[in-house]
This record gives sequence, structure tokens and C-alpha cells, in this order.
Amino acid sequence: MRKVNLRGAWLRQTDLSKADMKGVLFGELPYLKVGSAVGSCAYSPDGKSFSIGFYDGYIDVYSTVNWEMIRTLKGHGHVVRHIEYSPDGTWMCSGSCDKTVRVWIMESGVCQNILDHPDEVNCVAYSPHGDQVACACDDNTIRLWDPLTGNYCQILSGHEDTVNCVVYSPKENQVISGSSDSTVRLWNSVTGECSHTFDGHSGWVWSIAFCPQGDQVASASWDKTIRLWDVGSGKCRHILEGHTNNVNGVAYSLKGDQVISGSQDGTVRVWDVQSGSCRHTLTGHTNTVTCVAYSPKGDMIASGGADNMVRLWDVSIGGSRYISSGHNQEVEDVKCSPNGNIIASCSMDRTIRLWDVETGTCLRTLSGHHDTIFSVAFSPQGDHLSSGGAGNTIRFWSVDKGTCQQILPGHTRWVLSIVYSPQGDLVASASGDGTVRLWNTTTGEHCGTLKGHKNGVRSVAYSPDGSLIATGSLDCAVRIWNATTIACTCSLMGHDGWVNDVVFSPQGEQLASASGDCTLRLWSVATGECCWILIGHHSWVRRVAYSPKGALLASVSDDKTLRLWDAVTGQSRAVVQHFQGIVYAVAWIPTTETNYLVTGCQDGSVLKWQVIEKEEQEQEEEKEKRQCHVKLCWSATNGSLTMTGTSIQDVRGLTSLHKQLLTQRGAIGEPENPFRVTSKKVITMTSVVSRMRQQSDRPAADSPSITNISNEQPSEQQSEQQGPTAGDGRQDEQQVEQVAS
Repeated sequence: MRKVNLRGAWLRQTDLSKADMKGVLFGELPYLKVGSAVGSCAYSPDGKSFSIGFYDGYIDVYSTVNWEMIRTLKGHGHVVRHIEYSPDGTWMCSGSCDKTVRVWIMESGVCQNILDHPDEVNCVAYSPHGDQVACACDDNTIRLWDPLTGNYCQILSGHEDTVNCVVYSPKENQVISGSSDSTVRLWNSVTGECSHTFDGHSGWVWSIAFCPQGDQVASASWDKTIRLWDVGSGKCRHILEGHTNNVNGVAYSLKGDQVISGSQDGTVRVWDVQSGSCRHTLTGHTNTVTCVAYSPKGDMIASGGADNMVRLWDVSIGGSRYISSGHNQEVEDVKCSPNGNIIASCSMDRTIRLWDVETGTCLRTLSGHHDTIFSVAFSPQGDHLSSGGAGNTIRFWSVDKGTCQQILPGHTRWVLSIVYSPQGDLVASASGDGTVRLWNTTTGEHCGTLKGHKNGVRSVAYSPDGSLIATGSLDCAVRIWNATTIACTCSLMGHDGWVNDVVFSPQGEQLASASGDCTLRLWSVATGECCWILIGHHSWVRRVAYSPKGALLASVSDDKTLRLWDAVTGQSRAVVQHFQGIVYAVAWIPTTETNYLVTGCQDGSVLKWQVIEKEEQEQEEEKEKRQCHVKLCWSATNGSLTMTGTSIQDVRGLTSLHKQLLTQRGAIGEPENPFRVTSKKVITMTSVVSRMRQQSDRPAADSPSITNISNEQPSEQQSEQQGPTAGDGRQDEQQVEQVAS
């Protein structure tokens, strides 16, 4: 059957009793909200228990069957820096800043032995047979112990600074360590000799891991990189770059084909060992990620953080093929082809990417610009594309071939905006040099220049009939020009900040402008009067776009939100939050059947959204009010996945395991902080359940798709009247995502 992902879902009065729950995925499993920052975490070898070491010196042991806490191990007087199970799972060692290593009997939770050290213990590791424990210490040494007798076996000396991590090789008699001296050392555990030193890191080596085959080592460093080393030759195979802060943890997958890393940038990254490329970036932690671990079956990733959270990630969802490789720097502009089949995005990474609207896969990458590309535009026929950027030039591209056909110089400053005339015979380019230039798309000849703004021109737009041109400038003015005579017919004043974007309504009767003064203005083209001032954003408004029918406006801002507005009344209709960075671009997909739009973000992501309009009756006022709900259809990012919570009420058909998982995190029954009690919170899942039933006997689909619903956020007045939502950082609880695979 088609798999249905219920991560982030709000289900109410839904009957799942006839659904095959084996096809239901919950995305991120219930996170564990704990009372202290997490120092370390580890799975038992059989995967049935999961332990967490805390900064307060406690260790909590959980059952992975129902995620209930089994017991708390008490004894350490300071931060538990590392924990590890013995190979048979009967014992566990923990190393702490209290200068001790404790050996625990897991069946009873009793501390069997205490191994004293002369300085803080940063890491512990069991030998493959469990008869020896290696401890990395602040005194620049690694000490090898018999965990049962507490006797020293060996002291490994050679590092010139604190030893932060240590691990045994799956092969016999090898120990590897990482130090604040920026080196990795390979030791013979019998003789105590250092057989090799791996040099390359420029910062502290904070975590280290052997691949299951024992021929490769991964080291995580505070130089923001992970290095993969060949044990035999000592050569560095790959340098994994992508984290924006120190890397604290690293671990290999069960097969050794993937490496995961956790960083002080708050993310967990999944890397391909063969190519060294980043497959996914898992976001959700709100602070430093201190540790990462794979489950013994390899189907789950656990990460602990300084945000007092342990998050569990479903590897099967993280590996879904609909997550495409995206831009690796911020996206400056997105545009849709006239037939609605292709999305073009441009970025600071100097590339243009063409995306399939339905699947989110990258069809083609256009390279040629030597600097940031600020704007792209499709020709009316959709067979050509134009682009402009920091190189002061305009480029014409063939969409089918992906080749650059012409390069047009002329501007003396950056080209900030570009647009085709409705007939497709001209291209208008706006520049920081204060002018707009018109170009013949066939010959590339310069046809005219619009002059009048007192500063750079950030945006340019043609009216639907091609008779008018609108421009927005750094001089805070909006100007309307006669496209034939190139004369300014009207100057619209009112904004107190740069005008970042201008766009005509589909009917050509209205003009919208977005400004750095945090507002949007709707102007009458006929009279030049300001009809509405749209207030709601809390920072620069970057872009604005009309829906194909002109009923809605979409705007994006530096406040990391996407807002929908009623183009007639000027009222706010929906707010989409929780973007990972500034939202730089927005565009509607031209279709009359369903409203879809696309956003481009600072984190390099390109997201496709569906906007659902429906009438809802307000109980207090007893009248119908139009509401918008926004679904995330697919995410084409540089490996970014956002895992959100799940809230389910009055649902039948869940197994006891599903109930335990969801009850543990407050998903079944009343949430800890109830959602606002209005009809807006209810998302009907009838269609999802119906599809599950109808397709339970069908073969799996060839290509997957995603749907993720995010409702409009309440206004400040509504929040005061209706009480708190589900808690800080969880306003996107009301989401549904379906994964077809």
C-alpha cells in the first residue's frame, strides 16, 4: 500500500481500525524532553534499551519498546561525558568530569565498580570482547582497565593535549584516539605503542568512530569538519564540510555506508561515505547537538543536545528519494514556467536550478554566472530563461538544452531584477545603477533606458497587457512608466524604506509593492492612490506575488515567514512560520485548478506549497469566514528535513505500540497546553484514511510525494482570547504529511 506519514498530524475522530498501520510512518518518533542538557547517549546492543547521560551527573535508561524510563543511575557528581554498553549488553561504563568511570550492572542498575582517574574522563570504550575498557582523560593519556577488577592494563601516552575520545577497532588489539592537539592516533593495545598519527585537522578532535569493517575511521573536529581516514595507509579519503560550527559527535551506520554527525550549529547531518557528500540535514534541535548514535538495526538515529532534548529520527524517511540535492547557499529568486511544469531558482552559489513541479527533482543545473544571481525569468513561451546578477550582465538561456545563448553587458552595477514583456520580444532589467534597460530578446540589442529614480532600482514588472512598466527603488519610490514612450507617468510615494519588489495584479488594475519598512502597499493603477497598507511582517518584506486569479497575495520576509493576504480587503489570511532562515523569494505556479506557490530560502531550500481556501463558520459571530490552510507538498533542499510533533485525539485502530509512542509525548488525549478551541484547528483526515483503505491492495507507487499542512497562526488578539497554543516552538503541530513510496 501507499505509505502515509503522520508526522506532525492532528487527527480527530478518525477511524484507522481497517488501515494497515504497517504502512504508516511517524517521521521523527517521540522526542524525550528531559530536565538537563544531554552529555551522551547510547543504544544497547540488542536495541531494546537506550541510555542518556546528563550534565547533572544522572543516567536515565529507557525502553525502546514503549519509550518509558526503566531506571535512573545515580552516582556521578558531575557531567556524564560518555556512556557505552558492553558488547553483550549486560554492563555499561560511564565516564564523568568527576574523574571517575563507573561500571553498572544493567539488569539491576547497581554500580559494580568505580575506576578513579587523576583528571576528568572524556570518553569510555569497550573492547570487542568486553574484557577491557579504554578511558580518554584530561591528563593527555588513555588508560586501559579491566572493568571487573579495576586493575590497570596499560597507559597510552603520546598526545600533547587533552584526549577527548577513544574507540576500539573491530579488529584485535587496536585503539584509536582523538585529542585537543588536533591529531588522531592509532595504538597497539597490547604493547601500548603508537603505530600511526593522523594529521590534518586544524581544531580539537572531539569524537571518533571506526567503521564496522575496521578499515576506516571518522573523526569529528572543532574545525567544523569530519575527516574519513584509511586505517592502513593513514591517508584522508574525504573531508566532509557543511557544518557551520564545531562538530561534537560522529557515528557510522550499520553497513558503514553512511556517517552521521552532530554539531554546535544545532543540526545532525547524514553523509555518504563513498562520495563524501551530505545526504540530509536534520533540523529540530534548538541548541548544540552534543552526541549522535545509530540504533543497532540501523533504522533510527538518536541525537542529544544542550536544548535538553533527545531526538529520534526515522532513517527510512530521511532517505526518501524525493529529497533532492539543492542549492548550497541562499536562494535569491524563484519563478515558474508559464505551463506550471518547471520551477527555476537562482542562488548565491552562482547556479540556476530547474525543478520538476510534481516531484521536486532537479532537472538541470545552469552554470555560467561568476557571482550571485539575483533574478530569473521565464519567457512567455517557457522555452527560454533570462537571468541577472552581481556580474552586471544579463544572460539568455535555452530551457531544454540548459545552454547560455547570449550575454548582454551594459549595466554598471548589479542586475537586481529581470522580467519579460508579455509578448516576449523584450526583457527589462533593473540595476543598482539606477536605471532599467530594455533588450531585444532576439538580437540582444539595447532598445531603451528608463531613467528617473534617484537610487538603485530593485524591481521591475510589466503590466499584463504590456503597456505599462512598474519599478521599485532604493529611493523609496514606486514609478509607473509608459512602455512605448519610456516616459514616467506616475510616481507613487508612501513607503519609508527601500522598495524591494513590485508586481501587477493579473487584471492589471492593482499594483503591489513590498518594502524594507515591513509593509506592503496596494495601489490603484488608474488613480495612483494607495488602497491598502498591509501590516503584519516584523522585518523587511522581500517579495510579493499575486495568485493566478488575483484573489490572494503572498509575501515573504526577513522575519522568516510567508504570509497570505486578501487582495480585495487587505486582511491577513494565513501565516507560515518555522522557516530555517530568511525567505527571499516567492512565486505562484500558474494553474487555475489549485493554488500552488513556491518559496526560496536563505538555507538553500526550494519548497512547494498548496494553498487551500475554504469557508469556516465562526461560532461566536455565526457567520462564514474564508480561511487559508497551507500544505508543504515537497521540499527540494540541500538535504534539510524538519521533523515536527504529532497530536492525535479520538483515534481508533492504533496498535498498543503506536499508542504508547504517542501517549508518551502527549499526542493522545489533551495536550499539555491545549490548542486554541476553534474550528480552525481541525484538519480532516477522511481522505487520507480513505486512500489507505482503497489502496491497501495496490502495488507501491513509482514516485513519492509529500504533503505537510501548516495552519494559519493566531493573531495576538486571538491568542489572548483563546489561550496558549501547544507550546513554544511547536506552533506547527497541526501538520499532515503523506509519503508515497
